[in-house]
Amino acid sequence: MHEYSMTKQMVDIVVASAELNRAKKVCDIYLSIGTFSFLNPEQIRFWFNLLKKESQILVDSKLHIKPKKGLVHCGQCGYKGGIKYEDDPLYHIVFPTLECPKCKSMVTIIEGREFKIESIRAVV
Repeated sequence: MHEYSMTKQMVDIVVASAELNRAKKVCDIYLSIGTFSFLNPEQIRFWFNLLKKESQILVDSKLHIKPKKGLVHCGQCGYKGGIKYEDDPLYHIVFPTLECPKCKSMVTIIEGREFKIESIRAVV
């Protein structure tokens, strides 16, 4: 359910920015969503489509989502790259581990946590 609160915050920021810049309407919103934010882009889109109806300035706007891959670093072996995923057939889910794919040490997340408004296109 954290998709709702994140989408609500994003909508509030976009509306405030549009009002500050005296925009008549927002046409497009460009977001980047990182793998490690654990936000579901389809849920973000669902909540956005509901929330935009509450604001005249957003009612016709379109949301563009660019996924951002996660990047990790291992302090032990120097590995830099993607993360290892475990498949748990008991629960029918795939989940990421913070284990280095090479040496099995703990890794540090470098990129992929973001939920970022990249740009807003509006009519002034």
